[in-house]
Amino acid sequence: MTHIDPTRAQFDAFKDLDRDHPIEMLNLVRFRDLANYPGDHVLARDGLTGAEAYQLYGKHSAPVLTKVGGSILWRGAFQAMLIGPADEAWDAVFIASYPTTHAFLAMISDPAYKEAVVHRQAAVATSRLIRCAPAKSADRFG
Repeated sequence: MTHIDPTRAQFDAFKDLDRDHPIEMLNLVRFRDLANYPGDHVLARDGLTGAEAYQLYGKHSAPVLTKVGGSILWRGAFQAMLIGPADEAWDAVFIASYPTTHAFLAMISDPAYKEAVVHRQAAVATSRLIRCAPAKSADRFG
């Protein structure tokens, strides 16, 4: 099963949570070998890899992320699954931070972001996007 965009139920549950505090989004992304653009898209026949299409997504969505006050807190390179399904490997692993849920919603409804997201949809084979509340203290468990 692939997960590229949220289901309506997932998006509704996301929007039903408190919107007035900072959120951090854990992103786990696996790319397609070849990007899968809609047939009428200008890049549909260019033979871009999923990684190349995702780079375009990053390039075009970054200004919108910045505009809403968001940022990338952390980025890392996946190496191995220690606990979890052995068949889950990720090409992009990062945490994005937003000042509020309102900021995230403003980003995804921005016209420039809507143009950029076609690159993400073409690039991604499957993904996980996990909403988290920032921890009050990162120096201990609990």
